[in-house]
Amino acid sequence: MTVLSTLQRLPHRLFMLYARVVNGMTLGVRGIVFDDGGCVLLVRHTYMAGWHFPGGGVAPGESAETAVVRELREEAGVAVEGRPEFFGFYFNRGVTRRDHVAVFVCQRWHETKPAAAARIEIAEIDFFAPDALPETTNPGTRRRLAEILDGVERSAEW
Repeated sequence: MTVLSTLQRLPHRLFMLYARVVNGMTLGVRGIVFDDGGCVLLVRHTYMAGWHFPGGGVAPGESAETAVVRELREEAGVAVEGRPEFFGFYFNRGVTRRDHVAVFVCQRWHETKPAAAARIEIAEIDFFAPDALPETTNPGTRRRLAEILDGVERSAEW
């Protein structure tokens, strides 16, 4: 690991430490977005390795549904039309012993401009065919796609 990659991950690690101390439990959201051709939207962050569904933390006073709609707009320039469909709730022990992720599927959406802050946080955004995901796609991301597309039994863990 290079010094640069360590420094890029530092804000995320500091946030997770802060969230653990302040909240006790962290709650994140991920949005699963498909295009008309069945390709799935993934992002690659500047502060952690691999490709992931867009998402982030739920802010104080915010619902998980509101958070996923906000995160999709900010990170990926996706404006959700209507309400996203709740898919599942997962324990993410890979982050902390207190992290949970709510996953939503967004069927109807249109493209908009990502937030300016996304240029710092997001290295790449792209759609991929589910059978041709990047090699570095996060394992939890792959498992959620298998649950949605292949009928694999849902797990309780990310």
